Amino acid sequence: MSDDSPAVMIFAAGFGTRMKHLTRSQPKPMISVAGKPLIDHALDLANAVQPQRVVINLHYLPAVLEAHLDDRPVTTLREHPDILETGGGLRNALPLLKSNPVLTLNPDAVWAGPNPLRLLLDTWDPIRMDALLTCVPLSRVHGRDSRGDFHLDKDGRLHRGGDMVYGGAQLMKTELLNNVEDNAFSLNVPWSMMAERGRLFGLPYPGHWCDVGHPAGIVIAENMLRNHNV
Repeated sequence: MSDDSPAVMIFAAGFGTRMKHLTRSQPKPMISVAGKPLIDHALDLANAVQPQRVVINLHYLPAVLEAHLDDRPVTTLREHPDILETGGGLRNALPLLKSNPVLTLNPDAVWAGPNPLRLLLDTWDPIRMDALLTCVPLSRVHGRDSRGDFHLDKDGRLHRGGDMVYGGAQLMKTELLNNVEDNAFSLNVPWSMMAERGRLFGLPYPGHWCDVGHPAGIVIAENMLRNHNV
């Protein structure tokens, strides 16, 4: 762990309902892709940037992840009694993260290409940015048929709607989390505040990306990794 790089928050509290039978006895981050659990793919990305610390939030079947992570240099945090969603979960973890800005990562995606967290750190400009989101062009998205989430303007600012998919990796300042009254809320809430101020930015990802939020995504992700030599 480094004293320079921000802390990393990995979101692992979700129910994984789209995974159907695969999450009856294990949380979604424990599903194996290419021979290792999704949570380990995420930890490989996190550890490669030598963060100050790694915090992982838990809610659904937390003991399974706690046992798997027992010998790792990470801190786990159970959300109880209610799940807090991404924004509420991040705010709840701030006392453990002790970092501003903070990197966040969703473990239900697989990346084929450069480490998205390293790209975020190399591109970050705290003077202009409150958040920098890794976004994947639809042409390099696998396992997802829906439209994009954002488009980038000529200056790299993000706007809703377009041909870019949020990949689940970002670097963001945390102050605006305290402006939300609800306990449970999505990161979309502070992102909207940042966008209104012209301080929400996107980073186009140069590699390939796969959504592993549904059973078919497992094979699609494994094929993507093979085809793109990762």
